[in-house]
Amino acid sequence: MARVMIADDHAVVRAGLRQFLETDQGIREIGEAATGREVLEQLRLGAWDLLLLDINMPDRSGLDVLRQVRATHPETRVLVLSGFPERQYALNVLRAGASGFLSKESAPEELLKAVRTVLGGRRYVSSTLAELLVSDLDGDAQQPLHARLSEREFQILCKLAAGRAVSEIATELCISVKTVSTYRTRVLQKMSLKTNADLTAYALHNALIQ
Repeated sequence: MARVMIADDHAVVRAGLRQFLETDQGIREIGEAATGREVLEQLRLGAWDLLLLDINMPDRSGLDVLRQVRATHPETRVLVLSGFPERQYALNVLRAGASGFLSKESAPEELLKAVRTVLGGRRYVSSTLAELLVSDLDGDAQQPLHARLSEREFQILCKLAAGRAVSEIATELCISVKTVSTYRTRVLQKMSLKTNADLTAYALHNALIQ
């Protein structure tokens, strides 16, 4: 019998997900969190088998939360839910240690299938994501530019594109300003861009930020 936590800043979304999950007799407890801070606090208070995590949390990036959960609570599996297209986030989410990625547009039946798959110790890969993974292995030239970034580089890209200062990013990630600047340089080089404004324009065009 599993304990599942829903992390999303929208109460209506949490209520809808809870309604679907309550139909699964294999789930004995459902918790909720509206911020990344609440997620980490609940994990400190007790063990959870599965975290349904929105990528767009209000107080900190879902990617940041994912990284910390994987580092400090490796027994908790993470299934990322997002309104962003799979093509934009899924590969980077899997690289960061998630057990699956699911669009919020998915049918309830697919959500339950994904939850059962991940609780069963396997990764959940939709048909769309499977095609992306194959394309990634084949070095598909149609892959977006950010697909060539490492998980940490992608994390830095999203923060810079959202207008965060290098010093602010360094504090959030507990790394030096110099290290953040080095990552910034790598991101710009790999994506053949020149400025933070270019990164923001790219991120907006590709729905990486809102």
